[in-house]
Amino acid sequence: MTAPDVTGTPPEKTGVQEKTGIQSGTKGVPSGKRRRIHPAWIVAAVAFLALVGAAGFRAAPGVLMVPLQQEFGWSTTVLSLAVSINLVLFGLTAPFAAALMERFGIRKVTSLALCLIGMGSALTVLVNQSWQILLTWGLLIGLGTGSMALVFAATIANTWFAKSRGLVIGILTAGSAAGQLVFLPFIAALAQNPGWRGASLLIAAGALAVVPLVLRWLRNSPADVGVLPYGADVPDAEAADAGTTSSADHPVASSAASAPKDSANAAVRALQVLKRASKVRTFWALAAGFAICGATTNGLIGTHFIPSAHDHGMPETTAAGLLAVVGIFDIVGTIASGWLTDRFNPKVLLAVYYQFRGIGLLVLPLLLGSSVEPSMIIFVVVYGLDWVATVPPTAAICRSVFGADGSVVFGWVFAAHQLGAAAAALAAGFIRDATGHYNYAWLGAAAMCTVAAVISATIRKDAAKKEPVAVA
Repeated sequence: MTAPDVTGTPPEKTGVQEKTGIQSGTKGVPSGKRRRIHPAWIVAAVAFLALVGAAGFRAAPGVLMVPLQQEFGWSTTVLSLAVSINLVLFGLTAPFAAALMERFGIRKVTSLALCLIGMGSALTVLVNQSWQILLTWGLLIGLGTGSMALVFAATIANTWFAKSRGLVIGILTAGSAAGQLVFLPFIAALAQNPGWRGASLLIAAGALAVVPLVLRWLRNSPADVGVLPYGADVPDAEAADAGTTSSADHPVASSAASAPKDSANAAVRALQVLKRASKVRTFWALAAGFAICGATTNGLIGTHFIPSAHDHGMPETTAAGLLAVVGIFDIVGTIASGWLTDRFNPKVLLAVYYQFRGIGLLVLPLLLGSSVEPSMIIFVVVYGLDWVATVPPTAAICRSVFGADGSVVFGWVFAAHQLGAAAAALAAGFIRDATGHYNYAWLGAAAMCTVAAVISATIRKDAAKKEPVAVA
């Protein structure tokens, strides 16, 4: 028997180290230099803070809509159009941002996105014409937030983690909720005194404050620091390097294995992935469900809950506080959903989430009033737990069906999410101007949630086997 060398590495694994060029030991760390915390968790923590900083604007439209109407006399439809442009760009930018992250690195794209959000929010204080709010709220912030969309969370999880991806996506998705929680009460208070301009500057400051952390700590891939993804081991890396790891067995291997070989043009890659995904029935099922998800979160509740509560005599700060509570329970619900996604059938989770959301929207018109009743608290808690709990199971299905294309496919699915949100935001504004209330918007959204539940429940379990997708 051959004795192991002085490092404790058996001879048969030495060749693996030489072949991969990646350190071994615990989670890819040399046995003599064991890290107490894997670098993936540091990257995840910085990504969480980046999502918090980028989420400030998500809380803004509902709070700032009434003050802008009072100062400039703009209609609800005009302001809803600005939000809709933002949401469309928020969604359509996502798949290209995922490809850009593969091409230029996560750190560069994330830093640029945060700067766009900060610039758009800061320039908002100078607007005095309705087209200018379309430019700042819509174009600049839409491009920035789109590059920092939930596809960013999926990219981090798929690149840096070989296990616990569902949990990580849940935690990172909760970063957006945390941003809403952190910013919303302050935005509401500043909108009252000194005014909406101060609130806009707060959003800009929140986004820009995270940029130094991103530049310092957000690494592009495990290879940058000489480790494997969290939970991977050297034999996995050897198999991936040899080309024997299938997308079904290891949908996203190490960053070196999963990075596309033809990613010189990020836009072309994103469109190529869309072409492949559009031939798969599961893609359309996920896109349809996520479009309804966006319509019933960012589009309706996120944009119109505060104006609707204001119509019923509730103070804006009170309504904003209720949305902040939604943010609190969103964090709990999304992390719990990530944990559940690692253990249960994701399509079943999606069906349950959508149906519970529909029930909540069905009763919402009966709950709104000038004061906060216990029934409204129950609605806020349940809706918060369900807010973006759909993200981890949706991302998991994308990864299992589309393999190394999963992050970009999720970007396109998220684009559908934001298109649904944009349509709902604009439609609800039109309904409010035409009827004087939002009741039809809430009831229509409840019906759509039932449709999403049915679509999700019928996603084929064997999609990955019967609908193979070529991986770039």
